[in-house]
Amino acid sequence: MAGQSDPHVSLFSAEELEFMAEDELVEIVPNMRMEPLNLLCGDYGPFFPQMVTQVPVWLAIALKKRGKCSIRPPEWMSVESLTRILESERESQDVFQVLPFHYVEISKLLFDHAPGDIPDIYMVRSLIEDIRDVRFHKFETSLESFEAARSSAVRINNLSAMEVNIARPFVSRALQAFYKHTSPDLVPNAETVPNRWQQPADPGQKRTLRKR
Repeated sequence: MAGQSDPHVSLFSAEELEFMAEDELVEIVPNMRMEPLNLLCGDYGPFFPQMVTQVPVWLAIALKKRGKCSIRPPEWMSVESLTRILESERESQDVFQVLPFHYVEISKLLFDHAPGDIPDIYMVRSLIEDIRDVRFHKFETSLESFEAARSSAVRINNLSAMEVNIARPFVSRALQAFYKHTSPDLVPNAETVPNRWQQPADPGQKRTLRKR
């Protein structure tokens, strides 16, 4: 998995976050009749024309590509809702507004695969970008206050998957640097920590390979 062996990059890639977001449920309006789909992840349907039903994002996109349905954007993706969220984000410098954990990935998937189903798509896209910028600025401010207070822990509520993904490696390095300067005995030394993957030395003599 991306980033697990390199502490200087995020834990997940953008594609991996989108893959996880595809399991979130959205509403679709089918234009066909179909029996229920019995899948490992759950049962969806039956499907009837013009009857709203919920399916995972990946299934909604698959049906949309085949012209079998239209996708109804979530309520939080309306201009009114996003405008209200943006105003609240700007008014409060300490609190992050509650948004779906995968709001960035879900909105991108719908922008890419169902742009015609999103009313005022340009305004919606602009508002989401503004919300991302405001939240990221607040996040940076929170980290600065964390560093100034020389705290040994940080807690920020209501972050999204993308924001957590960006924050995790940075916070980890910041905490490690903090402990290194204040309590160096708490920081494990890479030279002294044994490598659990290291193979034990073979006490026997190696067999000489025969030349061809």
